[in-house]
Formats: sequence, structure tokens, C-alpha cells
Amino acid sequence: MATQANPAAGDFDHIVDRRASESIKWGKYAGRDVLPLWVADMDFAAPPAVIDALQQRIAHGVFGYGEATPSLNQAVIDHLQREYNWTIAAEWIVWLPGLVSGLNIACRSVDGAVLTATPIYPPFLSAPRFSGRPLQQAPLSLGDAGWQWDKNALQTALTADTALFLLCHPHNPVGRCWKRDELLDLAHFAEQNDLIVCSDEIHCGLILDADKRHTPFASLNPAIARRTITLMAPSKTFNIPGLGCAFAVISDQALRRRFRRAMDGIVPHINVLGLAACEAAYRDAEDWHRALITYLRGNRERVLATVNSQAGVKMAAVEATYLAWIDVRALGLAEPAAHFEAHGLGLSDGADFGAPGWLRLNFGCPRRTLDEALQRFVEACQNAPAQ
Repeated sequence: MATQANPAAGDFDHIVDRRASESIKWGKYAGRDVLPLWVADMDFAAPPAVIDALQQRIAHGVFGYGEATPSLNQAVIDHLQREYNWTIAAEWIVWLPGLVSGLNIACRSVDGAVLTATPIYPPFLSAPRFSGRPLQQAPLSLGDAGWQWDKNALQTALTADTALFLLCHPHNPVGRCWKRDELLDLAHFAEQNDLIVCSDEIHCGLILDADKRHTPFASLNPAIARRTITLMAPSKTFNIPGLGCAFAVISDQALRRRFRRAMDGIVPHINVLGLAACEAAYRDAEDWHRALITYLRGNRERVLATVNSQAGVKMAAVEATYLAWIDVRALGLAEPAAHFEAHGLGLSDGADFGAPGWLRLNFGCPRRTLDEALQRFVEACQNAPAQ
């Protein structure tokens, strides 16, 4: 007799047909035989606890302007304490309609140039421009030990007017879970150069290696907390990005006031369904989350083995996120993303992350989808001009 999946833990092999929905991910290739493994949006149903909470909220029938309740704030506080041993206060939380909004608000709330490291999630590159701030870029280094910070590159990119450092932690797209000593080095760099740090920690619940743990940047010490804007959301971990609910944690009152002032007139209320889903995710979806990490770990191994078996492509190990960052430069492709699309596979173009010749693959999907995608990946590699 077959064993049924635990409903609380989810059934990650189940394929949900998203082609007829309003999905941006699947709609991009409507009418074409292209598997979309590009945008960071998993193909798994949300945790049952979240779906139940949404159904209860919908049954209420009124969807007016909402705000975080004390029980939601407490769910966030408890989650951060339980998962990361990070103690925060409710007044430090600033609710946002999305993490990208938080990046843009951070740029608007700090006068001066903005520094970040590439390759990087595209809004890190656009937010300074939208805010009228100069952007300074320092490349990460890639060696035998994987992706690392290049301290000399950071120092070289720095100028007298640099005021804000945008940190991606864990890192999208390279998949690093930054270690404590690496974070302490960055904290020292920020303090030495009097930088505010905006730490995007939206993937903090997606640490795949059992021997690693996420350390919130602001939790390093009180001094670094005073100069840090931490951005978080349940959206990536619990696959609810369409519900638009995120938050900043800012312990310093003056910095928090500047951040809130930059929101005035441009940031809408959080929708009430997002608030309900956030509370349920942090409070009641722990079993589902554990099962997800186990499943993603297996998917990662499939991707790593397939990619590194092909001539002309390579990738470093993914410690966190469900995103593989793949070097295809040796394939000799003029337009890598278009070449893989022609072979039925939609991937993110590395040029958008500041790294032409690279591709990002989202392995947050059922195994059957992933296995078909990897077959197409192999065919695309074998049909490249350099092969």
C-alpha cells in the first residue's frame, strides 16, 4: 500500500498546472514548448496552513485597508528568535508591499552613492538609478573555494561619497550562505567607511546545507545593528510572492524615521491576504518548510551533477536558495538565454545580473519538471557552436 504524503509537509512531486493562470513565470512562454525555470517563483503549492488561513480570511468577506496586528508582529518576533536567535522589538518592524520596494526606499533614505557586489539580483542595479544615486560595483571573486568577497575590489569601488552598501544575504544568484567571519569583515568595512548597510535576507529560510545557518547581519552586534536596514519576507521560502508582504527591521530610531519618511506618498498599504499568509507561514508551516528544504536539496544535487557533466559549462555548489548560477561562456554563444530557449528551456540571462555569459536556473519545481528541463539543458549544451 502506497504511503500518502503528510498534508502539513506538502506534496512537492505534485504538478500544479500554472499555464492557464495569471503566472508571469509561465505566461512568458505562452503557446511555446519552453519550460520556464527563470524568475524566482517556485512551482509548489503554498503550505496548507497558509492556504487555510487565506480561506478563513476570505470567508470574512471584507478586504479594506489593513495593518499588521499584534499577533502578526509577535509571529515575526518569535520566528526570528526561534530560527536565528535574533531578538527584535515590534517597533523595529516596518511593513512593506515587497522587498524590492524596500531596496528602493533604502536608496532614497540615504544620501550618497550606493555600493554593491556583482553578479547581483537586478533590482540592486536599478534601485540606485531610480533613486538618483550613483551606483558603484565591485565584483565577487570565484576560485577553487567558490564565490568570495574581494576586499580590494570593494575598497577600490568606494569613494568619499559612498553612503549605502547593498548586501545580498544569502546571495542571489551565486547561492552563498555567508559565514559569520565573512559578515564580520563586511561589518568592519561598513564601520570603517561609515556606511549604512541594507541587507536583503529574503532567502534566509532557504539554507540547503545542513551544517550551515543563516546569521542576520544586524544580529552581529548592537553597533552594526544601528547602521543596518534588514529586509525580509516569507515570499520566497513559502512561495507566496504574489501576495505582496515584506518588512524591514531597523533598530535605530533615527534611521527608521528616515526610512519611513522616504516611504511617504509612494508606498501602499500591505494587502490583508498577504498579512494573513505571513502570520500563518511563520507560525504554522514549520513541518512544510523542513520538507521543502529536503526536497530542494535533492533537486540541487540533480542540477549540480548534470551541469558539471557537460563540457563547456560549470557551476559552484549552491549553499542557499533554489537558484543555480551557471557559467556557459565556454559554449561560445552570442545570446545564451535565446539559445537555451530555442531548446525549450527558459532561464534568466546573466547579463541582467551584471554577468554576460552566465545563466540562472530555478530548480524550485517538481522532479518530473526538473528532469525534463535538465534533458533539454544537456541538448542545448551539446548543440552549442563550441561543442
